[in-house]
Amino acid sequence: MADLVYPPVVVAIKLFWKYLGLKFDFEGEENIPRKDGAILSINHIGYLDFALTGTAALPTGRYVRFMAKKEIFDNKLAGPLMRGMHHICVDRSSGTASFVAALRALRSGEVVGIFPEATISVSFEIKEIKSGAVRLAMGAGVPIIPTIVWGSQRIWTKKVKRDLRRKKVPITVRFGKPLHFEKNSDVEAGEKLLRDTMIAMLHEVQEKYPDSHQGQRWAPVRLGGSAPAPLN
Repeated sequence: MADLVYPPVVVAIKLFWKYLGLKFDFEGEENIPRKDGAILSINHIGYLDFALTGTAALPTGRYVRFMAKKEIFDNKLAGPLMRGMHHICVDRSSGTASFVAALRALRSGEVVGIFPEATISVSFEIKEIKSGAVRLAMGAGVPIIPTIVWGSQRIWTKKVKRDLRRKKVPITVRFGKPLHFEKNSDVEAGEKLLRDTMIAMLHEVQEKYPDSHQGQRWAPVRLGGSAPAPLN
């Protein structure tokens, strides 16, 4: 498909990152296929996760098509951009159409980004995940690339005032090794494997993170931070 909107948006986003002075640590891009379809299963800790993940994937030569809620597509400014970049609209009142659209994109060789927790985790831990990513992987015959973002919650996240001041915030995006799921295999087992993998990756990323988590609002209580405790 023709990408007329995505390239200029990428330029604008890169200028925004430069303005913020972010320090990037991107790892594992070799795990993203260069031609075939794949799913990026991403943890969700802030409003910039999609843009950061898309930026981290650029060295592979792939544009990520994100599944995003209908309310974003209904926005007068964001909507035309989302459609122009061929992202996939998710109407939570009727999920069949979005599932079919994602399946079609994957079978045509696209990389599709999914936030399986569905909403931002205010505890910054991995919440329970939905089955959509695993079911799509089985239906399209494509791998899932577990993906972890860390540091984005320090800029703009749920229930915290956004901070767009220029400062050198470390941002990590890690793409894990592909997970493969056979058609008609156990969906619940697949969900557990995916979630366990993402939790292990998150902990590894947090251990390597250069800034201390102790006492920080953007850090989970498990690491001595003051974010809300997990509900599950």
